[in-house]
Amino acid sequence: MRNDNSPPPPESGSSISTDRPWFTRRSTLVVGVAALAPAALAGWVLTQAFAGSGPDGQARPAPLPASHSALSPGQRDAKPGSTPSESASTSPGAGTSSPAAAPAPAKGPLTGRTVVVDPGHNTGNFKHTDEIDQQVDIGTNRKECDTTGTTTNSGYMEAEFTMDVSKRLRTALEAQGAKVVLTHETGDRAWGPCITERARIGNEAKADAVVSVHADGVSAGNRGFHIILPATVKSGSADTAKIVGPSRELGERIAGNFARATGSAPANYLGSGTGLVVRDDLGGLNLSTQPKVFIECGNMRDAKDAAQLTSPEWRQKAAQGIADGIVGFLGG
Repeated sequence: MRNDNSPPPPESGSSISTDRPWFTRRSTLVVGVAALAPAALAGWVLTQAFAGSGPDGQARPAPLPASHSALSPGQRDAKPGSTPSESASTSPGAGTSSPAAAPAPAKGPLTGRTVVVDPGHNTGNFKHTDEIDQQVDIGTNRKECDTTGTTTNSGYMEAEFTMDVSKRLRTALEAQGAKVVLTHETGDRAWGPCITERARIGNEAKADAVVSVHADGVSAGNRGFHIILPATVKSGSADTAKIVGPSRELGERIAGNFARATGSAPANYLGSGTGLVVRDDLGGLNLSTQPKVFIECGNMRDAKDAAQLTSPEWRQKAAQGIADGIVGFLGG
């Protein structure tokens, strides 16, 4: 219903009631529309670029931020708010993805060479005396499978020392490109291995050099290191004829480098000051078919030597001295 007081509607064909000409209002409208058109067009373009459809009418995902290309596949596939580990477990093919490639071995003067390092004794031998007391054939006679080794007066075990130095030695040799095999690792066996097995590991690896790491346990006042070399033995399963010469060269190389690296002198109680001793009663040497030596790095029962043997810094020097000797022996 229309209010009687309201003005009558314009008649057909008549102009709209205004205070200004019709063309003025019309031009204002045209200008306003023209001003809005570019903004609307720009908005449409952005919508199509980021979330709109492509030329074929298919939905097109918004462009990824520049940093996306630097993310890993698992991170790129992550759901919003998920952690990288969650993304890896829920992304397609996560269960079949290939593991990361292991780092390439170092290249160096020992590339292509194999060295076996034998950490003397085992910390568990003290609890397995029945097992290590078993007799084994070493060619010249029969001997205990293994022994407990010695300790410092404060209780630091030779087996702890030999394992620590052996691991440091492995790291030093691998840095020179060598493949390094340890006869045993910390905690991988309760006791042993037997001396026959230790020799066999070096033989089967066809090692270019084998070093058995030890420390002596003689009376106080006896100081210094010494290298034990294989004697010429041919008896039963023992035949050292082929390794006596190269083993001596290996021992001499280690002795010189060990002295320089550690500052230690050759033993003052055997070897006539040379630091070299020949023995035919060690199964690890008698049964070896590869160049092999033992090194007694010092005397654990002497307070001055024990202070060195219990020092991590000195043990690092010891490992480096042995490594340098092996590198020299193998022509690095």
